[in-house]
Amino acid sequence: MKQIIQFHVYKGDTYYIAEGIDVPVVTQAKNLDELAKNIKEAVELQLEDKNLADFSLNPAPSVQINLELGSLSYA
Repeated sequence: MKQIIQFHVYKGDTYYIAEGIDVPVVTQAKNLDELAKNIKEAVELQLEDKNLADFSLNPAPSVQINLELGSLSYA
């Protein structure tokens, strides 16, 4: 059983987008603080009244966010 729900986060044209790797959840927000709140709410809604074992998840999973930095500039 997994203890961590993973999300891939990247910056679109105007919004940050989070795509669930372990759960079928996608959400977006204008900033990372708002995105973290949206991820929490979306995961709670997705898993509400569901058996977490069906998703191979432990009863109290954590969320891990992998942030894509895009192109880096070197000085």
